[in-house]
Amino acid sequence: MSRTLLLIDDDALLRRSLGFSLERAGYRVHAMATAEDALAWLKANQPDLVLLDITLPEMDGLEALRILRREWPMLPVILLTARRRELDEILGLELGADDYVTKPFDTDVLLAHIKAVLRRSEITGQPASRPPITLDDLSLDPQTRQATLRGTPLSLSPREFDLLYLLVSHAPQVIRTKDLLNQVWGPEFQGQPQVVYVHIRWLRERIESDPDHPQRILTVRGIGYRYERRGDSS
Repeated sequence: MSRTLLLIDDDALLRRSLGFSLERAGYRVHAMATAEDALAWLKANQPDLVLLDITLPEMDGLEALRILRREWPMLPVILLTARRRELDEILGLELGADDYVTKPFDTDVLLAHIKAVLRRSEITGQPASRPPITLDDLSLDPQTRQATLRGTPLSLSPREFDLLYLLVSHAPQVIRTKDLLNQVWGPEFQGQPQVVYVHIRWLRERIESDPDHPQRILTVRGIGYRYERRGDSS
């Protein structure tokens, strides 16, 4: 069964050419020029993945991504960006994008990213394979993707949730940075450890009493990170 992709880009030529290439690759494609039209379409339709341009008229792609993550938290999103500033790319990932591709891009490269994100979404979308976890005052439920600390809900992006779940589920084992990168982001992100560093910092800001002196997510210098069980703290 062919997968359905929602392409949101204000470049009419790109919508036609990329839509044609994606359909030749076996996907069904719905292409729209504005985020507003796409969000309205999503209320009655459920694609398998969204390709979202950052630079859109009126509502830009990052604002659209915020809404997508609030309304459809499990829907995979790949950002398409002509901006080469890494800040935009990392911000997009923090808001919940699953991946990004920088324009101009080769269609085969984009297809590889699409396949990788769809493959990861199939794995992470199976809650039975990841049971709920409660460790001290922190609880994580993969089925609802809800996290609570001392009973208070945490606002986590999908990446943050997956990263925290991986650390907590292996506590107090040390997990290498490259393994965190591979398991949470996928092999195509190898060589980009700064993505892990940034997300670890964001997690510490959400769960640590003092993010500058963490007691939960600890750095093992030169290796990676581990989650410290509160009962193990000296």
